[in-house]
Amino acid sequence: MSSKNNTLTLADYKQAAKILKCEVAAIQAVAKVEAPNGGFSEDGLPVILFEGHWFSRLTQHKYDREYPTISYPKWTKKFYGKNQKEEWKRLNAAKLCNPACAYMSASWGKFQILGVNHAYCGFADVYDFVNAMEDSEREHLISFCNYIKNVGLAYELQDRNWNDFAYKYNGPEYKKNGYAEKLYDVYYNRK
Repeated sequence: MSSKNNTLTLADYKQAAKILKCEVAAIQAVAKVEAPNGGFSEDGLPVILFEGHWFSRLTQHKYDREYPTISYPKWTKKFYGKNQKEEWKRLNAAKLCNPACAYMSASWGKFQILGVNHAYCGFADVYDFVNAMEDSEREHLISFCNYIKNVGLAYELQDRNWNDFAYKYNGPEYKKNGYAEKLYDVYYNRK
């Protein structure tokens, strides 16, 4: 894969497709659906989405009562920020309570991999994972490849089985956002 930078090249995607034994367009579809504007925001920070239900779970609901906008027992979009600055404010507020759990509760970068999955991405701890996410889209792609291989999702990408991929990658709520349909549409529009 190419040298350190914040934009993936076709060569990067081709190398990843070779690793995962799938089409370039399949990986590009995931990237486009997960982070339509790229893996980094205008201010140079990785694109994130802070998931308060994960923070609640990882901290055994310790902060639900005192900080209900960053720690809540069930998934909801209600507290999502309107933009990346607001999402980073939510993450930074959670870091004041528990940094590791805060990092594990956010999805990161071009492929929006949840920090709790850092080990599947090849990292010993969430701090190393976050450092990689802050580095480049290349690191996002390497993490994605490791994650896909380690959780056994390569077949779904190879076969373009978007429903199974969506369920395993985004969880049982994927239908509420039309995730599989978005992957299908982007894939067939990129080919």
